[in-house]
Amino acid sequence: MSSAFTPTSPLRQRFRPLLWLAITFVAISFVTRVVLLIMSGHEVPHTPLNLLYAFGVGFGYDLITYIYVAWPLVLFLWLVPTRRATVSGLGQWLLWALALALVYALCLGVLYALYRAHLGMTWPLVVLFLLVLPIPGFAYVSRGGQWALYGLALVLLYGLLFVAASELVFWNEFSVRFNFIAVDYLVYTTEVIGNIRESYPIGRWLALLVVGALVVFAIGRRGLRARDDGSRFWQRGRIVLLWLVLTAVSLAAVNGGVKDRTSNNYVNELAGNGIYQFFNAFRSSHLDYAKFYRTLPDDQAFRLVREGLKTPDATYINDDPHDLTRAIRRVGPERHLNVVLISVESLSGDYLGTFGNKENITPYLDSLVSQSLFFDNLYANGTRTVRGLEALSLSVPPTPGDSLLKEHNNENLLSLADIFNDRGYQSDFVYGGYGEFDNMNYFFSHNGYRTVDRRDIPKGATIHSENVWGVADEDLYTLALKQMDDAQAAGKPFFLHIMTTSNHRPYTFPAGRVSQANQTRAGAVAYTDWSISDFIKRAREKSYFDDTVFVITADHCASSAGKTSVPINRYHVPLWIYAPKHIQPQRVERLMGQVDIAPTVLGLLNFSYRSRFFGYDLFQLEPGRERAFPATYEKLGYLHHDVLTVLEPQRKLEQMKPDYATGDATPITPQNENQIDQAIAYYQVASELFRHGGLARRPADSTAVEPLPLPAPATSTPAPASSAAL
Repeated sequence: MSSAFTPTSPLRQRFRPLLWLAITFVAISFVTRVVLLIMSGHEVPHTPLNLLYAFGVGFGYDLITYIYVAWPLVLFLWLVPTRRATVSGLGQWLLWALALALVYALCLGVLYALYRAHLGMTWPLVVLFLLVLPIPGFAYVSRGGQWALYGLALVLLYGLLFVAASELVFWNEFSVRFNFIAVDYLVYTTEVIGNIRESYPIGRWLALLVVGALVVFAIGRRGLRARDDGSRFWQRGRIVLLWLVLTAVSLAAVNGGVKDRTSNNYVNELAGNGIYQFFNAFRSSHLDYAKFYRTLPDDQAFRLVREGLKTPDATYINDDPHDLTRAIRRVGPERHLNVVLISVESLSGDYLGTFGNKENITPYLDSLVSQSLFFDNLYANGTRTVRGLEALSLSVPPTPGDSLLKEHNNENLLSLADIFNDRGYQSDFVYGGYGEFDNMNYFFSHNGYRTVDRRDIPKGATIHSENVWGVADEDLYTLALKQMDDAQAAGKPFFLHIMTTSNHRPYTFPAGRVSQANQTRAGAVAYTDWSISDFIKRAREKSYFDDTVFVITADHCASSAGKTSVPINRYHVPLWIYAPKHIQPQRVERLMGQVDIAPTVLGLLNFSYRSRFFGYDLFQLEPGRERAFPATYEKLGYLHHDVLTVLEPQRKLEQMKPDYATGDATPITPQNENQIDQAIAYYQVASELFRHGGLARRPADSTAVEPLPLPAPATSTPAPASSAAL
């Protein structure tokens, strides 16, 4: 092999453009890292150690990523005939296209088998297919071959600059390299491209990228001279085989977590490479908990969870150690009040004046605190809408990789709607956009809910504002009021889960509603506040208002960025439970997880029912047992007793004392093994139950549960806290 790469060897001549691509790619990656460092500001102290780590480790990731990025050029340099075209005539072209299509189908099959990646996620491979298709039609050392090489180089160069610009936008929004969110962008291109077009001057940016690509190409085009004094196909094949070996070794030896060695998550992110992180997130989209995370013996894990879920109002229905089904029994009759659950897009606790915000952008919600049962220390399950919806509807910890909303075999799970449906409620999931996004309509329609979305707005109805995500919140609430009116007319109590969209980039909303500027986050939050106030005002005019409980919370926070892997301040969300005729105002300072919302609401309604929820009715829980499950798509947090345990792939973990104000954290030594076991048990059991159908709804789940008898009049036994609240 070494003799084949003498200065004048045909192989050296043929593969010289790979050096041009390597220099270009590393230079673009370096500049991108510098700009991201500047954008990070004070979050990254410019110490020699931080800079050396970010740029040194980053260079290593750049080289590994280059192996992947160079594949289109490697295939081109391998397959293009040296002096004459090898494919001509219609028949030969059809055979070549068929062979290429079979290889393409095989690649899709392998990706699906390894990562369950469907066509919606792998469609960019079509670009590679189209690049390879014309290759046998020209000769490398001909004029046409030279221009083909130039064309491919320009496409690759433009693509690299486009990715670099996209990284800057992504970092500005999320303060991380490409991650699982970016993978989702491949699937939901309509919403994502529409959001980009509505948020940024995309035409001007694309034009500037064209200019940039042409300038860089003009500077380095000498390195793209098509020369080959006689290399043979089998000789070039050895280079391709070497490239394949390097690719396989890098896939096996390196992953996205190798860089996470410092205590500052911004430095860790800078040390990565956006393209590599994207592929790493793609590989991690379906993480098998048992394969990638620490585990306990099954019996021990289930025993810990069964002990942890036991509360005074709960009794296990059998002695099966792997069954979490409990009979929740309350004192006295149920209250079949209407329930409206509003999960507000990105409503961070930081936006509330109640929590110290000075901008006065949530005046109504702040005023509602003193009129509601308000929870000061609620922490979300994740950083994506699907994680919030999963916690609110199923009351389960987040499983690694995809949310259950998007997993296969996610039908007929025991949901909050099922509890209401067994009591004759009409249960609706109401969304202002198209519910295909994030698989919402499929999930909810197969788990007890009737789905209502943008298509259900009557023709001719007034739409005050809309963008790619959906109609303005006030129009969404008009749609919701119609469902409430219809249920009332049919003589049925109703449960509505409303998911808003206005507090999402591009932050557009109807003019004249608030004083803050349109297309700004502050304006969108202020409009969110205004629209909820308007909704409650309109609902107050309805005959059913007095018998309706309004539950207002967030799906997740607006930002997930922080110096730690799970910055706890980026999971703090508010919760109001408002029913002036039924619920006494009170501020609750106890720790609460998003999974606890559904059981707590059911407790306030005094429901007796069967449950396999992982959440508690907070008012039935002894003090000191509270916990929450803040997580990313691969880092699984367990917050308990001011200790945050984070489980990570490759069976790693962190344990730290979090700073609730800043999100920083201090490592704990020695580690609390008891809390580690609890964290492992909850996530292991949740994942195992879903994989084996243990979260599915069973016919027996509808079995009526007899309430506890009312205490004798002569006794002085105090009522449970939730009953007292009602």
